[in-house]
Amino acid sequence: MILSDKRILEEMEKGTIKIVPYNREDLGSNSYDVHLGANLATYDNAELDAKAHNTISHFEIPDEGFVLQPHAFYLGVTEEYTETHAHVPFLEGKSSTGRLGIDIHATAGKGDVGFCGNWTLEISVKQPVRVYKGMPIGQLIYFPVDGEIEVKYNQKGNAKYSGQPNKPVESMMWKNKF
Repeated sequence: MILSDKRILEEMEKGTIKIVPYNREDLGSNSYDVHLGANLATYDNAELDAKAHNTISHFEIPDEGFVLQPHAFYLGVTEEYTETHAHVPFLEGKSSTGRLGIDIHATAGKGDVGFCGNWTLEISVKQPVRVYKGMPIGQLIYFPVDGEIEVKYNQKGNAKYSGQPNKPVESMMWKNKF
């Protein structure tokens, strides 16, 4: 079951969902539209190693926009900082974004109860496309949880992405033991 607009507003009033900045016009019937933040990043090396700390370089999207290229991989970030304390948030692309050939996440569309931060986007495109800071990029939907949560994500000692800033964050796979 997905939360409706009225339920999202109720949960925001209770403090179990937080969205900053919040704009009522971005609340759909069962989702909230999020926007592309001002910063993108790319990995510094062409070959990545899952056991190594792969560094990234950040850059700001200029006012005239930035052209994303196919066969390149970009990390972006949502303009919105969110907190979700009693629901499972999912980030999906907007149909308008998809119709431009923009994928906003490779695999990480689900958040965890207790996630607090800006969402890092895993962006790829099918053909060159100019993007702009502040453009609608995706939508958050919220699912109720069945059962009590023992440890929320922001309370886990090994939570690698809790408190994400308003800049893209690189993969922290290297922190896993394998």
